[in-house]
Amino acid sequence: MRSTEAWHGASDRSAPALRNIPEEVHRALRARATTHGRSTEAEVRSILEQAARPEGRVKLGSLLASIAREAGGLNDVEAEAINRVRDKTPADPLRFE
Repeated sequence: MRSTEAWHGASDRSAPALRNIPEEVHRALRARATTHGRSTEAEVRSILEQAARPEGRVKLGSLLASIAREAGGLNDVEAEAINRVRDKTPADPLRFE
């Protein structure tokens, strides 16, 4: 069984390098990408995004708001007012360098 030595994303953003991917896995990724009409790199990004951010996941802010509502701290109007003004920009990940 041959392995793909390295696969690097072409993006300027920091991206993990996938090494020692078994050839049959790489072949399956290429086939899956073709089926979805995208590049292998785009297919891998899609798979990683689905794994890291699955549909239906409960987001922390939504969970905290529901806890507050149940505790009587916020009603729907107050929660909506907070949602309108809160910063929805994703936080930058922590760096341990």
